Amino acid sequence: MLKVATHAGTFHADDVFAFAILRAAAGPIELTRSRDAAVLADADVVFDVGGVFDRAARRYDHHMRDKPQRPSGEPYSSAGLVWRDYGEAAIRALLPTASPDSLGRIAAMVDGGLIRDVDLMDNGAMTPTPGHFSTVVEAFNATFAENDRDENEAFMRAADLASAVLARVCARAHAAVLAEQGVAEAAAAARDPRIIVLDRRIPWEDAVFDLDLAEALYVVRPAGDAWTCSAVPPKRGSFEQRLPLPDPWGGLRDEALVAATGVADATFCHPARFVCGARSQAGAVALAKAAVAAG
Repeated sequence: MLKVATHAGTFHADDVFAFAILRAAAGPIELTRSRDAAVLADADVVFDVGGVFDRAARRYDHHMRDKPQRPSGEPYSSAGLVWRDYGEAAIRALLPTASPDSLGRIAAMVDGGLIRDVDLMDNGAMTPTPGHFSTVVEAFNATFAENDRDENEAFMRAADLASAVLARVCARAHAAVLAEQGVAEAAAAARDPRIIVLDRRIPWEDAVFDLDLAEALYVVRPAGDAWTCSAVPPKRGSFEQRLPLPDPWGGLRDEALVAATGVADATFCHPARFVCGARSQAGAVALAKAAVAAG
């Protein structure tokens, strides 16, 4: 069984998450919380304490003048340092169906979001707020009015929360990778690079930009028993469109939209002209083709 150690006393999100990562990666582990150098020396992995950062020795402290930093210059905390070495092993355990070639991408996505935020907060590089997840984790520490609360039990409760969040963040990152693969396959199969047709209702917005699909104008995908045709924005997060749906379509529904488009099963066009729909895939594709022709 892997023996891991961190400091006793008040805990923060970084040491809690470091433990959650190690537990996911290695299974049941033995945790010691102490500042005693002899106790720390006996552990296989030490994090957030000890004054040493040495990957080979599996020592992951960051409280030194020459603290470890990301290539961006942003500081690591123990969470980020442990994730860098154990993140992919944790993902393999949490997501056994994830393909081996997706592990690095998932790890990078989790690191760039959840783990980076924990690192920045712990290093004072981010303003703490009551609703930030690091603040929520640290709320598990006993207050001054709870002198009888067991410190290690409080740490483990916080770690259970961190483990649950880590599992969900990894699952969502995995889904994003799968969505990107689906969009890539659809784009490669497209007869017209301006129209991408998806056979599942997967999120496509980030994938279009991550894959640099600069020619894409419309994405067709299922929506329950119907199909939608969505206009692609000019940049990530924008509420504008590279080519809005035709102005005469805006706000039309059913028979009025059928008359305007010539598509027999057309159902609606949003007044803002970023999405329209039809009852069939063929109808939604026909709307996309008509929008391209009109543009």
